[in-house]
Amino acid sequence: MSSIKENAKNYISKQTKNIAELKSVEVDLAIFTDGKGKDKEGKEFTYNYIEVDGEEYRVPDKVLKDLKAILAKKPNLKTFSVSKQGQGLNTTYTVIPLD
Repeated sequence: MSSIKENAKNYISKQTKNIAELKSVEVDLAIFTDGKGKDKEGKEFTYNYIEVDGEEYRVPDKVLKDLKAILAKKPNLKTFSVSKQGQGLNTTYTVIPLD
């Protein structure tokens, strides 16, 4: 059994990354819809995320919307990447099919 002090020294804050940080994403990855976070005002919200190598990556609704349109034209798509520009409310995402 370890002490609170030892646990505090080894503590790593859990942080959800963004899907745009990945070089490529497989379309068949499981998506989770129960991510919870708080905005700047402390108001709770839910978000979608995927897990890759034990890390959580948030998947914005815009990415899902764009991917849906791409899959309608290219149903055999296996991987894609996401480009992110801007910050906060001015963030835009572009889904790029890779194969």
